[in-house]
Amino acid sequence: MDSKRINSGESLLRMSEGDGIDMKAKLIGEGNQPLICTPLVGKTREAVLAELAAVLAKQPDIIEWRADFFESVGSTEEVVATANSLKKSAGNIPIIFTIRSIREGGQPIALTDRQAIELDAAICKQTGIEYVDCELSNKPEDIEYLRQEAHANHTKIIASFHNFDHTPERELLYQKFTEAESYGLDVAKVAVMPKTLEDVLTLLSVTLEAKARLKIPLITMSMGGYGAVTRMIGGVFGSSLTFAVGQSSSAPGQVPIEDLRTVLELVKKSIGGDLVV
Repeated sequence: MDSKRINSGESLLRMSEGDGIDMKAKLIGEGNQPLICTPLVGKTREAVLAELAAVLAKQPDIIEWRADFFESVGSTEEVVATANSLKKSAGNIPIIFTIRSIREGGQPIALTDRQAIELDAAICKQTGIEYVDCELSNKPEDIEYLRQEAHANHTKIIASFHNFDHTPERELLYQKFTEAESYGLDVAKVAVMPKTLEDVLTLLSVTLEAKARLKIPLITMSMGGYGAVTRMIGGVFGSSLTFAVGQSSSAPGQVPIEDLRTVLELVKKSIGGDLVV
């Protein structure tokens, strides 16, 4: 890899840090408005660093590194080194480390589920990354292993469930929220694909119910065209975070960060109070 090109990307990030960007840390579940998260999907270390430089100027609250897009995801050393570079450049902006499995809409990678969990654990132990994503479809013993490693290193776990094909029945969706809490994880995330507007209402309704009953923060969204509205008003129903396009999209239906921020402010102004109930 060309070290001069990497250093150039890191220099861009240092320039961004000095441009008056608000680096105040914001954690999921705190505050009264959903946080805006932008994904990084670069295939190389240089590309990820350059993508972060561009995204920082748009002032996201949180950044997600989708490491399943990363060509060197099979090298723990390279992933950890890149994660540390990202964290150093992002400053106080929290980062979510995510390896999305192909069964839940991620990229095909040469890692087993257990190897992905071990990589998550390495991120917890060897970096300052604040969050790791863990799919609820993992084996219970693997989830418990990661929970212990994460909490021992002051890292929070986002317990996630994705269905890129359809929207399951509300009973199953609610079950995913309760599973996350029963495992002792820190945030519950559900993302599903609607086929009808009724599916969108199902997602919003179960979010509202889970918000009232559970103690951990929630992240929910419907994807695609029908579901785009949930990225804008999900906070009204209890979702603590929404994803927006900073430079590249990681899921269908994501809205550009500039547009999403404008909509969130309008919704907040219109309802005259907090977005997150």
